[in-house]
Amino acid sequence: MARRHIIPFLNHLTATRLPLTRSVTYMPRPGDGAPRAVTLIPGDGVGPLVTNAVEQVMEAMHAPVFFEKYDVHGDLSRVPQEVIESIKKNKVCLKGGLRTPVGGGVSSLNVQLRKELDLYASLVNCFNLPGLPTRHENVDIVVVRENTEGEYSGLEHEVVPGVVESLKVITKFCSERIAKYAFEYAYLNNRKMVTAVHKANIMKLADGLFLESCREIATKYPSIKYNEIIVDNCCMQLVSKPEQFDVMVTPNLYGNLVANTAAGIAGGTGVMPGGNVGADHAVFEQGASAGNVGKDKIVQQKKANPVALLLSSAMMLRHLQFPSFADRLETAVKRVISEGKYRTKDLGGDSSTQEVVDAVIANLD
Repeated sequence: MARRHIIPFLNHLTATRLPLTRSVTYMPRPGDGAPRAVTLIPGDGVGPLVTNAVEQVMEAMHAPVFFEKYDVHGDLSRVPQEVIESIKKNKVCLKGGLRTPVGGGVSSLNVQLRKELDLYASLVNCFNLPGLPTRHENVDIVVVRENTEGEYSGLEHEVVPGVVESLKVITKFCSERIAKYAFEYAYLNNRKMVTAVHKANIMKLADGLFLESCREIATKYPSIKYNEIIVDNCCMQLVSKPEQFDVMVTPNLYGNLVANTAAGIAGGTGVMPGGNVGADHAVFEQGASAGNVGKDKIVQQKKANPVALLLSSAMMLRHLQFPSFADRLETAVKRVISEGKYRTKDLGGDSSTQEVVDAVIANLD
């Protein structure tokens, strides 16, 4: 008889148990809460608008970071040495887009930064945001791109008038370390598959060496599935069935093309976060390079989309080991996108940058 009464009582307790709202706590090391200096480069075009958006949100959150701001523009011949020294000291940088002149003798400051700081891995996270309609669902792709060699080596010369030679450099050292980073990322983030993107059917030595390096590293991660895809087929598969991809590892140029394509599929370049990382330093910026400077009209109207850089700054906060601040920021941004009341023109709305920022701040827990 007693058992007959106890079982319904236990079922009642189970049914009325409060839902878990907090994961197991993050235990910081002593001193981890000390404010961290971050180098800030507003950059060109929409850069000052979106970096200012991050500054406002960080201040509203009372995030333990403060910015050392430097005025750098893409038409400079070199990144000022004081900026390089600031990043080396702080280890972390947040930047807006830097305009790269087309043609001429001015080299890209973005490429200079990557080489100077050996930021050998670029990571772009392309995923569906709840409430933002796109052609495809269940997209969650991470593109890991080698950032220092390949076609971006900058080794070009005119052999004879009218004939230019551009060298694509692939090394075993750089190929192995980017493959290792991709597999390590997949392992630490519970990802199931890494896909190497290549053109080894044509560039048998260069891309062949890249593939050989990826295959060697893959053997050290037996729990992660590994496959390969030719870059042209990859682009076709991305626009037709993007949900098949998980983590993608690529040489330099292919990674730029694949990341921007994936970003366009998942919601646009204005919402995709990313960063560049090396052994000692990290630079966070809008994930997809297309449109990161923006059009003059958007700048004049102050209607740039700050979402990509806000999410990149959430990545930065996790990198700095401030996970609760990262979670708060990411949750607030996703709420604003999901509600749909405040969206910039690229997302089908007509809101200004400041209106989106105010909405994100209002949604902070």
